[in-house]
Amino acid sequence: MTTRRTSLKILSLSAAMLAVAGFIAAPAAAQTVIKLGWTTSDGAQDPYAIGARAFKEEVEKRAAGKIEVQLYPNRQLGDEKDMLEGMRFGTIDAGIITNAVVANIEPSFQLNDLPFLYSSEGQAQKLLDGEIGGALSKKLAAKGVIVLGYMEGGFRHMINNRKPVVNPDDVSGVKYRVMQNPVFIDMFSSLGGSAVPMAWGETFTAVQQGTIDGLEIPVAVISANKYNEVTKYLSLTNHTYSAIELLMSKRSFDKLPADLQTAVREAAKAATATQRTASAANVQTLLADLEKKGMQVNKISNPAAFRSSVKPVYDKFRSSIGADLTDAALKAVQ
Repeated sequence: MTTRRTSLKILSLSAAMLAVAGFIAAPAAAQTVIKLGWTTSDGAQDPYAIGARAFKEEVEKRAAGKIEVQLYPNRQLGDEKDMLEGMRFGTIDAGIITNAVVANIEPSFQLNDLPFLYSSEGQAQKLLDGEIGGALSKKLAAKGVIVLGYMEGGFRHMINNRKPVVNPDDVSGVKYRVMQNPVFIDMFSSLGGSAVPMAWGETFTAVQQGTIDGLEIPVAVISANKYNEVTKYLSLTNHTYSAIELLMSKRSFDKLPADLQTAVREAAKAATATQRTASAANVQTLLADLEKKGMQVNKISNPAAFRSSVKPVYDKFRSSIGADLTDAALKAVQ
């Protein structure tokens, strides 16, 4: 009997130890991973990178360890068109995407690319954070992509190797890379330039080899991607406010429980504010640095002359943007 009792005690103790071991070895609750991509550098002053890092910090803080945001700069998840399509189908979680590319799948976003629409960053932010930005977001959500925030790359300017742009005539005959977006193509055509649609990943080499004369991008992107090494003239045309949308796949977002959806939205709002402030602070410093590195910087002489030249762009895209949306925006910026 003693031997039997001893055996039973040993078996009971072994079972208890296995149970404890099993409990210890049991995996913790699975952490949700959000993979966030963008096409430019991960530099300290790159506006896309600033936004991505701010979003990661804010999400992980608010989600209390339940979400990890993984960052993929430099086209690691593909060009912007590829990332956007991936978000629509749920194969890519999130991205920071240039507005003109978003407009390719939802034409109402062409509103933000209308040349010389906004006179200041503050004016653009007020419009996008209000009813008009909300209306745009609703239209994109119907196509499977959620706008979490309207971040900014700053105003876009013209850079090239041919000549400074002072008057509209200076654009004539110059080959500019433009995004694969009809508003940008028509804008440069209306100014007499030669618009060359091209993916971002091909652009630096095309300028370097002289296939194109230049392109149009914000100051921070010029600096972060070293375009001062391959272009000579930087003309501060302020022709388009560069909205860069923080986007998430609706399929990925809908998989999150309600509390984490709230955390992501709140994090995006905070990150957008941080990104805008940091990007604006960088511009003047970066301009001085680009001049120091040899770029010739100039302002345009008569913005009204440029606006007059691009009026046909407004007329052409009014219907695809939506007449009511266009009129509301024009009224808001007057």
